[in-house]
Amino acid sequence: MHGRPRKSLSDGGSQEKDMAKAAGLQSLQTQFFKNHHEKIYTKEALQLNAKLLEINPEIYTAWNYRKLAIKQLLESESDSAVIKQSLDEELRVPRFSSLCGEGQVERALKRNHKSYGAWHHRKWVINMGYSSLDHEFQLLDQLLKADSRNFHGWNYRRFVADMKKSRDEDELKFTTKKINENFSNYSAWHNRSAILSHMLKNKYGGISAKEQEMTEEYELVRQALFTDSEDQSGWFYHLWLLGQTIAPIGPKLEMSWPSNGSQLIIDFNEQSHAYVSDFDTPFGTDRCMFSEGIPLVLHFSEPVKGVNASTVTVSSLLLESESLVWRPISPHGLQAKTWVTLLKLPSTKFRAGETYKVQIRVADTLGIISLNGYNFTCPTALDFSLDVHTMTTIRSTGGNSVTVPLAWEADFFFPLAIDENKFPIELHLDSLSIDGSGNQENTRWQQETLDREIKVCRELLEIEMDSKWAKLTLARLLIAQDMLSGGSILRNKRMHTDEVLQLFNDLIEIDPSHAEYYKDQFSLILLDKVSSGKQNLQEYLWDSKGTGSLSNGERNKWLRLHGLSLSRLGSLEQLLWVQRLDISHNRLQSIDGLEALQLLGCLNLSHNLLANFTALGPLRQIKTLRALNIADNKIGAHTVNSTRFSFPSALNNSSISNADTTRDADEENLEISWEITIAFKGLHLRQLDIAGNPANDEKCRRLLMKTLPSLKWLDGTSVN
Repeated sequence: MHGRPRKSLSDGGSQEKDMAKAAGLQSLQTQFFKNHHEKIYTKEALQLNAKLLEINPEIYTAWNYRKLAIKQLLESESDSAVIKQSLDEELRVPRFSSLCGEGQVERALKRNHKSYGAWHHRKWVINMGYSSLDHEFQLLDQLLKADSRNFHGWNYRRFVADMKKSRDEDELKFTTKKINENFSNYSAWHNRSAILSHMLKNKYGGISAKEQEMTEEYELVRQALFTDSEDQSGWFYHLWLLGQTIAPIGPKLEMSWPSNGSQLIIDFNEQSHAYVSDFDTPFGTDRCMFSEGIPLVLHFSEPVKGVNASTVTVSSLLLESESLVWRPISPHGLQAKTWVTLLKLPSTKFRAGETYKVQIRVADTLGIISLNGYNFTCPTALDFSLDVHTMTTIRSTGGNSVTVPLAWEADFFFPLAIDENKFPIELHLDSLSIDGSGNQENTRWQQETLDREIKVCRELLEIEMDSKWAKLTLARLLIAQDMLSGGSILRNKRMHTDEVLQLFNDLIEIDPSHAEYYKDQFSLILLDKVSSGKQNLQEYLWDSKGTGSLSNGERNKWLRLHGLSLSRLGSLEQLLWVQRLDISHNRLQSIDGLEALQLLGCLNLSHNLLANFTALGPLRQIKTLRALNIADNKIGAHTVNSTRFSFPSALNNSSISNADTTRDADEENLEISWEITIAFKGLHLRQLDIAGNPANDEKCRRLLMKTLPSLKWLDGTSVN
């Protein structure tokens, strides 16, 4: 790890000796397990156990056996001196070897001084409170002198320092000493970041002291970078410093839909479904149909919890008496960046020609908390209006009225013409941002720090033109500077985007072993560029000719990001207004984050690299989705479903019952049945295209039709 090869533990013995050792180990294990099962904790039994652990310290059951023996001692012995003596003896099991230079020094984990089991057991004993912490520090000094990069030792030192209530400043001096001895000591750099994180969180000395401390840290790590620019230890610490430099203290509310001050136009059909137009977005004249209610979407700068009726209040004459229920838009629990609730709009309360106000207050009371434990402390007031134009004048587009499926082919699209006099796109996009003054604490120190570090990277690149670490860090610094400097995230023109994209292209060439990571970063920067400026975005806005089940012959607008070689999605918070999205002909294996687009009605994912149906898991949270194209992906090509580790399985998803999938288990492939249920259960798709996927056989199609009772078109063919 970190560029250092692992040393072999083999002593080069003969096969006969190895077999003899194995036989001896087996005999010890047999006798140990017999003692364990019979709960024998005699002195002889513990000595046998110690001998076993000296040979193999990775037997966790043997360590647990010793814990049981100690607990029995504590229950039967009241003399604290006897207990202390016994625990001190326990700390010398297995005894330390001459690794640390002295025979008396606890013979540290003779076979493997990086044994997890041994270190965990030592912590457990120390936690009893009878042992000398000064002795532990002496032990660690000698261990880290012999192996200064041993991360177990550093981790244990943090544990002992915390128990002793050692001053952070003293521990910081110790890491400085170790770093000066060897700039390549990754574990020491990591320990330094842990200590400083604790110091900064407790705000020792205030903001000015933090700035001085961070400046000194940059100077220290700069020495390491110029000493060996290809050693990654210093670069990782520099990345941590950059995060501390630009990170806001606590979560921010970045985006919302409907946007603050917007005016929605609403109509109802004979089924009381609401058709809403939002003229504050590029899709302004397009109507979006909501059958269950209008979604209210809040997007924060980082995952938060605690968004509920007490922390977010919604006021309007239209609201029923019951409180609104907010839900996180995330497959991973109760914390998310994006939260949504449904504003139910009973048509009986509306009158044509009237305007109804909706007011939202965020965080009037504390309770919205980030993953790091910071409170959302920026109370925010939002409001928008609903203008009722007509009542019961729109013919429903559901049911038997559908006669033609939606066309996906490029021939049905043409560039969108925008009249700037009637629709100033940049102004309306900017209204989606909550805070026009920006989300970072923009200080002179931050700007000066970024300018200085950018200069350092450029100087290094003049010396070593192909230094991957200098190029990668320069790209990160330029991104940070763009986000920090001047104005709203949507208004701000990215000054360094083209240079950053070129840097990632260079990295793909000079560091092919990490090419996929660089391609992901390239995709994120490209999407940020597309979505954060008028000229860039307008290039990707298209009109369709309006044929198909979701258009009723009307012209509909699309955001088309097809053919950009995207491997990862990002900046989706800037696209909350999108109703129709084309991200076909890319390299996407995951669509994580797409669930934030709560207005999405039509989605083209064809010609990507999606490997299974469960990769579509985020779509289950988009209740407005009606047309989906996943044709010509890799679904069904791989027998191993890697996304099971990213998305909840049907077995632990409370929203999916066993009956949903086992009903047809005998006649269908069970694995495909689970995947289809996970991906599509609860959706109201009317059109689905899956042609060109290996999984697209008759059994799969039957399962899809059973899982999606609302489906009208499958691969362009009418479903009866």
